[in-house]
Amino acid sequence: MGPTARSSSKLGQDNVKLFTAPHTLGLANQALKNRKSLQEQLNERLSRRLQTTLDLEQQLSLFFQELNSALNIDGIEYRHGTEAIELTLGRRSAHSCSYRLLTEKDFNGEISFSRRQRFNEDELQLIESTLGQLVYPLRNALSYRQAIQLSLTDPLTGAGNRIAMDNALRRELQVCSRSKQPLSLLIMDLDHFKAINDSYGHNAGDHVLKHAVDCARQAIRDVDMLFRFGGEEFVILLGDSGLENSAMVAERIRSQIESMQCHFQGEEIAVTASIGVATYNGNEHINDTLQRADQALYTAKREGRNRISTLCTAS
Repeated sequence: MGPTARSSSKLGQDNVKLFTAPHTLGLANQALKNRKSLQEQLNERLSRRLQTTLDLEQQLSLFFQELNSALNIDGIEYRHGTEAIELTLGRRSAHSCSYRLLTEKDFNGEISFSRRQRFNEDELQLIESTLGQLVYPLRNALSYRQAIQLSLTDPLTGAGNRIAMDNALRRELQVCSRSKQPLSLLIMDLDHFKAINDSYGHNAGDHVLKHAVDCARQAIRDVDMLFRFGGEEFVILLGDSGLENSAMVAERIRSQIESMQCHFQGEEIAVTASIGVATYNGNEHINDTLQRADQALYTAKREGRNRISTLCTAS
């Protein structure tokens, strides 16, 4: 005799059969086994594939590929405010679910999944299970990214260092060559910086350098790059910017540094900067462009400081 179930008079016989039928229970058990099998296979593949790289974007791309194959995900968005990371893979759709990625000690950002159809409970459980495979490789990728960034950053000012500048120049020259976009270099030098160190001390000089870098960053685009070239000298790389536009950017930087308020231990320190501007002509070596920007800087210094100067050359 098969399993039975009592029902109240309000329940029809079909409802009782639906609850008690051995065949239906068998299908449900088989569906549960299938879901577990899918979850185990997905977790196994993710565990293996996510260990193959420490690149954050590659990890998220692999994760997206695997989850998309199982659930037809349209897009993934990853954000980490502290690290200023925003990555989008695929496209955003109507329905989404979001998670904060935490370990015992670390916050590892937020991730969102979206698609055209609403997620059901089984699918949400599958996503949450796969996130367990992602969070630790992702934490390692973030640590690796931080280490790389530190190796390319001037520790005092947060500007890029010479290695970062060389890497950026190589990339921008490739863009220049492919798209025929202009590329300009600014060399900025803080005026009478030795006098600031002598009058107020080296701690004050460090304070001035950091404030000047912050001020310069506010005057340029997010895509523009600033590097510490040495001492109180900085290089600013302006992609897709010709000589005239770059001279306007240089003047904006100069004006904002002149007007910034820089206080140290109760004293206000007056700070100005001189800036030389040059544009890569497409034929020369990039070091020649740097040299022309440096010559323009020397002209600005010679003509009284706290000004900009440009130096053209025939293409």
